[in-house]
Amino acid sequence: MSEYRRRALIGAALCEIAERGSLDVTVAQIAGRAGVSAALAHHYFGGKEDLILATMRHLLAEFSSVLVAGLREAPDPRARLTAIVRGSFGREQFHHATISAWLTFYAKALSSEVAAWLLEIYQRRLNSNLVHALRALVPGRDAVRIAESTAALIDGVYLREALRGVPSTPESAIAVIEHHIDLEIRAVRA
Repeated sequence: MSEYRRRALIGAALCEIAERGSLDVTVAQIAGRAGVSAALAHHYFGGKEDLILATMRHLLAEFSSVLVAGLREAPDPRARLTAIVRGSFGREQFHHATISAWLTFYAKALSSEVAAWLLEIYQRRLNSNLVHALRALVPGRDAVRIAESTAALIDGVYLREALRGVPSTPESAIAVIEHHIDLEIRAVRA
């Protein structure tokens, strides 16, 4: 039951953050949305900061599990790149509440060492996975450059979608990134 309540509170935190467009939410608001008391929310997470960081960790763990599953099934380096892109825009991540949450988490990283550390881990892992797959397709320096531009484009799509308020489909986001990767690889090989 406690894991169920923790998940309900994390889901409620995502919804409250998305609805307000900021981290200007209270534990009482989050608890109310989850159907539990504020005291119970404090019992599970301590304070608001801990609940927000648990929500970030939850999103990162979801992304990681989707990514690992996709990478396991990828038969070659180009398929690994596709798995990374698809994982980045999976339905678990690419919907209004999560997109809004990611935007506020990036802002949170400016004032919270723990949030900055969590985002740094995410960015390093994303970059490492991209570089690893790309090195089998293009020379090392180009692999690093393409990985950086691909990661920046992924973040940029999230930013654009957060500001639009209504996300496009995951498929259209994936197509943009895949097109970028194909163009970059072709340019290096030409």
